[in-house]
Amino acid sequence: MEELNYRELIKNLIEKHQRGWEEDESIETRIIFDEKRDSYLLMNIGWEDEHRVFECPIHVHLKKGKIYVERDFTEDGIAQDLVLLGVPKEDIVLAFRSPFVRQFSEFSVA
Repeated sequence: MEELNYRELIKNLIEKHQRGWEEDESIETRIIFDEKRDSYLLMNIGWEDEHRVFECPIHVHLKKGKIYVERDFTEDGIAQDLVLLGVPKEDIVLAFRSPFVRQFSEFSVA
């Protein structure tokens, strides 16, 4: 069986989700990939009237062979997207949940 390339899966997912964010003239959607540190983000940056917009709807990183979902404001969830792409649930950590609560999910605790 072919081994999944987690880096490429994550980058493709973030690029897919980036297309779903509506962009206007005052708010820019940016993708930030730091492959050296295995950190991958989707950011919304700009202004809405007099209010600064600086949001991170998606932040995922790789650590010790597992995918840590640090932040996820997608409709269905990055973890579910990863499972549909063939990533085993034991390789996905819902890092936005406390370590205590993770034990009650179907995903890895760490």
